[in-house]
Amino acid sequence: MLKFTAEHEWLKFEGDVATVGITSHAAEQLGDLVFVELPEVGATFSKDGDAATVESVKAASDVYCPLDGEVVEINQAIVDDPSLVNSDPQGAGWFFKLKLSNPADVETLLDEAAYKELIA
Repeated sequence: MLKFTAEHEWLKFEGDVATVGITSHAAEQLGDLVFVELPEVGATFSKDGDAATVESVKAASDVYCPLDGEVVEINQAIVDDPSLVNSDPQGAGWFFKLKLSNPADVETLLDEAAYKELIA
């Protein structure tokens, strides 16, 4: 199941853990990424908290935590090679995995159709 936020993050769920990244649309808007800073494993965030930072040739931008939870894994590959986010934003370019504090909050997120309407 894939869900989206109005801030252009995507989430893919496996039980109560969500893999989080930025959408293809966000990656296109940012341009070529040159730097990615990820949260530490074990860090906890509230919904909409600043969880990560990306810098491109155009601008720096925050990546927000889409739901309350604890970071259980990060994608070191995108720190080492930020261009992975541009080449495969909704695959190899994922940012972190979040153990959800309240899995029912998933219902507050956008489905793919609603997200496509938002960016149209």
